[in-house]
Amino acid sequence: MSIHRFNLILACLIFGLSISLQAQSNLVKYSEELANKFVVKDTLFKKPYIDIDEWRNVPVRHRYVHGGFKGTSARFSFYFPSKEQYQGHFFQYITPFPDSENGSQGRTGEEDKIGFCVSHGAYFVETNEGGNFSFTNPNQSDPSLAAYRVNAATAQFSRSVAEKIYDGKRPYGYAFGGSGGAYRTVGGFESTDGVWEGIVPYVMGSDEAIPNVFTVRMFAMRVLRNKFAQIVDALEPGGSGNVFAGLNDEETAALTEVTRMGFPLRSWFGYKTMDIQGFPVLYQAIVGIDKAYFDHDFWNLPGYLGHDSPASVIKDRIQQPNVIKAPINMEQAVSLGLKKPISTADRGTAGNASKTIGGVPGGMPVAFQLQDMLNDVYFLGGDLIIKSGAAAGKVLLITKIENDKVVLGPVDESILTKIKPGDSVQVDNSNFLAIQTYHRHQVPGKEYYVWDHFRNADGTPKYPQRPFLLGPLFTRATAGLLPTGKFKGKMILLESAWDREAFPWQADWYRTKVKANLGDSLDNHFRVWFTDRALHGDVAIEDDPTETVSYLGVLQQALLDLSAWVEKSIAPAPSTNYKIVDGQVVLPPAANERKGIQPVVFVKANGGTRSEVRVGQTVTFTAVIDVPEHAGKVVTAVWNFEGLPKGFEQRISEFHGWNFVTSGLFPVAAKWKAIGKNGSRVKLTTTYKFSKPGTYFPTLRVASQRQGDINTPFARIQNLGKVRVIVK
Repeated sequence: MSIHRFNLILACLIFGLSISLQAQSNLVKYSEELANKFVVKDTLFKKPYIDIDEWRNVPVRHRYVHGGFKGTSARFSFYFPSKEQYQGHFFQYITPFPDSENGSQGRTGEEDKIGFCVSHGAYFVETNEGGNFSFTNPNQSDPSLAAYRVNAATAQFSRSVAEKIYDGKRPYGYAFGGSGGAYRTVGGFESTDGVWEGIVPYVMGSDEAIPNVFTVRMFAMRVLRNKFAQIVDALEPGGSGNVFAGLNDEETAALTEVTRMGFPLRSWFGYKTMDIQGFPVLYQAIVGIDKAYFDHDFWNLPGYLGHDSPASVIKDRIQQPNVIKAPINMEQAVSLGLKKPISTADRGTAGNASKTIGGVPGGMPVAFQLQDMLNDVYFLGGDLIIKSGAAAGKVLLITKIENDKVVLGPVDESILTKIKPGDSVQVDNSNFLAIQTYHRHQVPGKEYYVWDHFRNADGTPKYPQRPFLLGPLFTRATAGLLPTGKFKGKMILLESAWDREAFPWQADWYRTKVKANLGDSLDNHFRVWFTDRALHGDVAIEDDPTETVSYLGVLQQALLDLSAWVEKSIAPAPSTNYKIVDGQVVLPPAANERKGIQPVVFVKANGGTRSEVRVGQTVTFTAVIDVPEHAGKVVTAVWNFEGLPKGFEQRISEFHGWNFVTSGLFPVAAKWKAIGKNGSRVKLTTTYKFSKPGTYFPTLRVASQRQGDINTPFARIQNLGKVRVIVK
């Protein structure tokens, strides 16, 4: 290389470095200028800073601002649209657990929060909620930090940045969050004044949800494990409708118990792949709080299942000594089929956030191979009790046993490093069996009406009660307070009618609190919308797409309607009409009677919900899609006639950002004819021939959109309808 060329390159490098240093210097000055003008009541957050400010083009063009608050671990990310796009407000996402402030990056399709907000003229706000938070410790010192204080301070500082960028007035602010994030969203709204003008909490539980929604579900999963196929068949179109047919007394009692506690009956369709969801992150805390229940009372005192009906649990109990043979790391566990890799797309979502908690670094064990084969029992979870070695006396959570292997749940890394081959252990699921009826001994006040079947005629509990209720402890740890229904502003609460984790009756529980506070002005400040066939997770697909739909479109439209309600006084659609019958949320069949914003789908095969035909015989399918008044137009309708491809259940994680039009899962596009005003009610007819005998459930999946936009992935409100066809 010539001296001249070397000098030229060196000069360019120096020039580039000087530009970079100047930009950094300007950023520091800009950050200090904003910080000096920032006034906040919560003085812990009086020193904000910005360390990144740049334009980005993915997923859409936006100005990205990142920073935090000095003296804390709180971090935030802002995503600003152009001045031409900006509509004067922000949407702030509040995660179920404290997580990354960049957790929404990398999403696609309808899961893309950044793209949705920016393309609709809102800037997007996300925080790490302070980090370093353990949901498994309900007695932590100051839950308000992660619950709402970091989010509130960030919302306030975001306004300072927005006012500087847009040279405009104070932005309106709206928060939204699901599952644990719903607790945080409501807790922040009820605990502050003027931070957010409105909120959209979704898939929200009551303050008695944890651990009770998990315990009763696990109880039913164990007792009914051999009867779910017939229960589901009775509920499918053309079924008998009698879910109790063929059940013995124990099974009948278990199904009655879980149904009256609010588990949606129709959601048992997913029994083959259903797990215990986020319960592992709670389990050890519960055992630690109430050791007497597990160590003695459940097995020895009258009124507890382990004492009164020991045969019910003994057949599924394992207490087996063994010896550690070898550790198994994540890569090995995946290759052995013991674990599924954790997707980055699971982070911060309502249904899967708990999967990312308690993980261990690469190379550390996530499972162990034992010396001897394990007894074959129905196993939902248990303990690995360390009997010898450096970790003697410690107990690790097990989520799965298979042959001679045990799979670990959330675990303390420091314990793992002490466990060595040759250490004596015991595999024991006694506590996991005991916890499955814990809800019987947690009977709260009369406003929690799903516990009524655990009360005597005089209102006293049928079963002995524990010294305290655990639900409020966990709720306070998450939200910073117990929900009161007292707030200033407007709220649209979204609940999924098939939710297995936040049983849908709990939306009615919170609505009752709001009603007690607002009285006759309820409709001026509050809505509750149920989404039929939706589950807990805020993802494009959580389970079988011929059974369920995503509520993401409802969430997005709720944010848009909330901002119009606050800023333009345009009232949103009325609350969904519903009834609570023995713990179950019952929705009217017709769209305009049901209200809300979700379309309703009616499908028939040869004129009925069940049809029997011969191979090769033409089946005529008819359908009516009904959109509630002023809720939009039908934009998509697609058929799946013969079911999902084999092995689809194991591939669900591949479908983040899923689009049911182009995925191939619904291969037949439907054509429809409008029979109502503005495309709000349509009818379609098609025919199909089945080439093989069998029982089929042809499914029509549809979407409506407020503006009738067939191209946007956002605010598409989904539903489906199906029929039974028996081919002989």
